[in-house]
Amino acid sequence: MQADFQLIIIGGGPAGLCAGLYAARGRVKALLLEKGATGGQVLLTDWVDNYPGFTEGISGFELMDKMTAHADRFGLKKKFASATALDLQNEVKTVFLENGERLTCRSIILCTGARPNTLNIPGEKELTGQGVSYCATCDGPFYRGQEIAVVGGGNTAIQEALHLTKFADKVTVIHRRDELRATKILQEKAFANDRIHFIWNAQVQEIKGDDNGVNRLLLFFKDGSTSTLNVTGIFVLIGVTPNNEIFPLDQLQTDEDGFIITDGEMQTSIAGVYAAGDIRSKNFRQIVNAVGEGANAEISAEQFLAGQN
Repeated sequence: MQADFQLIIIGGGPAGLCAGLYAARGRVKALLLEKGATGGQVLLTDWVDNYPGFTEGISGFELMDKMTAHADRFGLKKKFASATALDLQNEVKTVFLENGERLTCRSIILCTGARPNTLNIPGEKELTGQGVSYCATCDGPFYRGQEIAVVGGGNTAIQEALHLTKFADKVTVIHRRDELRATKILQEKAFANDRIHFIWNAQVQEIKGDDNGVNRLLLFFKDGSTSTLNVTGIFVLIGVTPNNEIFPLDQLQTDEDGFIITDGEMQTSIAGVYAAGDIRSKNFRQIVNAVGEGANAEISAEQFLAGQN
């Protein structure tokens, strides 16, 4: 059976753009499918300070604009449309689009990413990138000598709180329960760190700020009382959700949270199907990781296609 494309890449974030660049440069008949603008969540990142080659840092928008332009230089074919379902069982894979169209391919790379769980409270969306963050590794260095807050009580929240003490003078962990869910060893490290403070049985009700960014949090306690916490930043670390809604989860192997399991070459449990970027089951989600995985996935896909030919 003939296929429309040799390779379809679903998702136009850093992983997808890098895979697309490699495919276009390698003259693979490929299509990048993206439901919105290329760049993914990085477009919402105010400043990227740790991407190699940009010694003074670069805005998330500009970084993604450069990645898109680089892929375009090699003639990457792009289609802006929403996929609603995939059929990965056969040798020729099928992508179903929202408009009823069907696209077929011999190989596919899934780069749909993940989204951070949010608090869904006033001020959060408005101040994202201006004091509201979901990644301590990305944004921690911007808060040297400042007082900040971390929301969460799991392993990620406490690990990131410990990391943030390298920069901030005071890190206040806000948790809705009266005990942490993190492992005991992480708890012991956090309790022993004099830069980490805890507020128990509380939830952030609203994030306040001005033109300079976040300046205070309104807290609501289980007993019905309220208070204000003055901080210049808040890290919301209550987990991430994979963008896996279109995947046939009965066909793909995933972890307990729904992230795709791959081997070191980005191969999934289905031959010819690869995954790269934040949709993968892994510990670290950074732009530079996603780019490397995108390149790895495309090279693996090319080898798969060569084997088919």
